[in-house]
Amino acid sequence: MKVLHTSDWHLGQQFYEHNRTQEHNAFLSWLCNTLAEQVIDVLVIAGDIYHTATPPAYAEQQLYTFIKHAKASRPALQVVIIAGNHDSANRIETAKPLLQAFDTHVVGRYNKHAPEDVVLSITSEQGPLTVVAMPFLRAGDLTLDNQLPDAYQQGVGTAYHESISHALSIKQGPLLVMGHLHAKGGDISSDSERNIAIGGFDSINASIFSDHADYVALGHLHKSQRVAKSEFIRYCGTPMPMSFSERHYQHQVLIAQFNAQTCTSVTPLLVPRYQDVCLLPEKGSATLDELCKLISQLPSEQDTPPLYVRLRLNATETDSQFRAKIDEALAGKHVLFCGIERVRTNADHDQQAQFDDLGRVEQLDPAQLLDLAFKHHMGSAEQVPDAIQQCLAHVLTTLDEVDQS
Repeated sequence: MKVLHTSDWHLGQQFYEHNRTQEHNAFLSWLCNTLAEQVIDVLVIAGDIYHTATPPAYAEQQLYTFIKHAKASRPALQVVIIAGNHDSANRIETAKPLLQAFDTHVVGRYNKHAPEDVVLSITSEQGPLTVVAMPFLRAGDLTLDNQLPDAYQQGVGTAYHESISHALSIKQGPLLVMGHLHAKGGDISSDSERNIAIGGFDSINASIFSDHADYVALGHLHKSQRVAKSEFIRYCGTPMPMSFSERHYQHQVLIAQFNAQTCTSVTPLLVPRYQDVCLLPEKGSATLDELCKLISQLPSEQDTPPLYVRLRLNATETDSQFRAKIDEALAGKHVLFCGIERVRTNADHDQQAQFDDLGRVEQLDPAQLLDLAFKHHMGSAEQVPDAIQQCLAHVLTTLDEVDQS
C-alpha cells in the first residue's frame, strides 16, 4: 500500500497582496498526475488546507475540483483530510456529506466525549488501513486541568491516548496517525507559521503518538523533517514557499510504503517550484545604488512566471527619493514586488529588519511583541513574567476559538 502525505496548502493565501491561484493550480495539477503515476492508494492531507478560516470561494473550488480530478485519474484513491489551526473546523465538517461520495474522509473537530469519531477504517485496493485522523486541537476541545503548568500538553496527550486506544481495539492493517501541531524539537519557519500558543504550550512531545503507530503524518511546520529522529514520524512541509524565509526549503510530499503490517519505507518526492522567491541582497542589506544594480540583473522576459522580489535596504540610506528610484529600476522587470525592509546594524553588528510596509503584519508573533513592549517599559534586562505570558496565551486562545466557531 502506498500513502502520499501532504499538508499546509494554504489555499487562498495572498503572498504580499499577490494572488497565488496559478501557483496552487500548478501544484494541484502536478499532485493529481503524481497520484496516478505513483499508483497511490491513500492521500492524507494533514491540515491547513486553507490560509484563513473564511477562505475565498475560489479556494474552496480549488479543493473540490482537485478531489474530482484526483478521483477521475485514480478511481480507487481514498482521501483523508484533517483541519489545521488556519482552517475552520465547522467549514471542514460541513463538506463531509458531499466529499464522502468521492471516498474522501474529513475530520474538522475532536469530540472529547467521543474520541472514536476520529478513528477511520480505510479499505484500499491493497488492503485495510486504520487511521487516527486527529485535527488541530484547541483548548476547548480538551479536558484540561488548568492548575497544571502543562495542562494543554497533557490534554493533547490524553486525546491521542484515548483515540489510539480505540484504534488498536478495532485495528485492521497498519496504524497511521495524523496530527496538526508543533512537535517538540521541530524546526519552525521564522515568519510564516503562526504560533499555536505561547508559553511552551505549542511544543508537544512525540511520545504522545505511542509506539503502536506505524507512521505519523504531521502538518503545521513548513519544513519537511523527521521528529524525534524517527524515520516514521514526519512533517512533509508545504508544497511551496509561504514566506521569504522558506525560499531555500526543499518542498516535497512524502510517499509512505506499507506492507500488511507496518510502514517499510518513506520516500520524499520534490514538488516542482512554479514561481520562485528572491530576497535582494540574499544576506544583510544594501545601499540604494547597490540595490538598483541588483535589480538591473533581474529578468525582463515574459516567458516564465514572474519572480517574487523583496528588497533589504540599509537603514543608513538617507536619499529621500529611494522609493521612486527603486520603482524606476523595477520598471520593465518581470517581477512581483513584495516590499522593502529597512535594515539597521546595532552595536553588536547584527542586522535587524525594520517594517516599512504592512505586508508582514499577520506574521508578527504576539509573544515577541509582548517581550519588546515589556522591555521597552521595564528595561532591556527584564523578562516577561509567566503570569503575563499566560494571560496573553489565554486571550489568544479565546480569540482563536471565537474565530473558528
